Order: sequence, then structure tokens, then C-alpha cells
Amino acid sequence: MGGVSAVDRAERVPKQDRSRATRQRLLEAAVACLAEHGWAGSTVSVVAERAGVSRGAAQHHFPTREDLFTAAVEYVAEERSTALRALFPEGASGDRHAVVAALVDLYTGPLFRAALHLWVAASNEEQLRPRVTELESRVGRETHRIAVDLLAADESVPGVRETVQGLLDMARGLGLANLLTDDAARRERVVTQWTHLLDEALG
Repeated sequence: MGGVSAVDRAERVPKQDRSRATRQRLLEAAVACLAEHGWAGSTVSVVAERAGVSRGAAQHHFPTREDLFTAAVEYVAEERSTALRALFPEGASGDRHAVVAALVDLYTGPLFRAALHLWVAASNEEQLRPRVTELESRVGRETHRIAVDLLAADESVPGVRETVQGLLDMARGLGLANLLTDDAARRERVVTQWTHLLDEALG
């Protein structure tokens, strides 16, 4: 009988696990490097060293620098989306303040800082721009969908879609401000005010 022996199967699974673990380490290291050093200081070699793998191993998983960094930001964005939904596993139960605060938090961590460096690089790098534009569009749609679900917003009502998008634009603005100064007290006041606005707009 042909087929794969038990020994082959036993060897293959750990190899797949190692490959997956290496890929994940590279993605996490790439995001950390982008957040700390920006695009100019984040080469494949720097990321590989931080991840504890060889440059060759890094290029096996991600043939180009653009492949590595767009995949890294997408990976962490998906992780953050999963974490955001996990905060409210049974829905937000009407606690809009908690939802607004959680959405704002999405834009005040290392992911947003890394994404921002990628956006700036994409504005100058022709090869990078279409990939980052497409990535940002996808991440934006997913974040909008999560916000609609958690806020129990009815987008068939005129103006509701724009209100939710305005909330996300505001959260991004707070994230930009947070790059320079950590003004948590002001941020909390803005979150409270937006909660009141949403209560009026969404009913």
C-alpha cells in the first residue's frame, strides 16, 4: 500500500508547526520594528534578527520587503479585530461607552503606529502604495462592520452609516494625537461626548 508512513506524518506536523511559528514571529517582529523604527529602519535583515531567524528563512516566507510588512500589519489587524469581538462575546448589551472606548483603543497602540509608518512609506513608494491601499480598505471595512455590530446600528436609517464612519475617523484622529502626547484624560472626555452623540443618533 502506498501513502504516508506514520513516521513521515510525525515529522511533517512539527515541521508545519515550526514553519507557522516562524512566520508568526516574523510578522510580530515586523510590526514591532515598524512601530519603533519606521519604514526606513525596518529592513528584512533587522526583522529577521529580531525574530531570531535567518534572512534566508525570512525570505522563504516573504520574498519581498513589501510582502513582509503588508502581511504583518494585516496579521495584527486581524488579531486586534478578534480581540475586539472577544471583549463583547455576547454583544455590547447597550454599553456604547465601552464600545467607543474599545474602538479608540484600536488606534492608540503599536498596530496603529506601525500602520501609520506603512501609510507614509506607501505615499512615497510606488510598489507599496496599491498593496497598502487595498489592505487599508479591507481593514477599514472589517472595523466598520464590527463597530456596526457592537453599536447595534441600523444602517438603513439615513445618516447612521456616516455617523459610525465619523466615529472611526475620530478614533483615528485621537490615535494620531496620541503619537505625540498621551492625553488620556482628554481622550476620555471625547469618548464620553461621542457616546452621547451616538445615543442621540442611534436611539
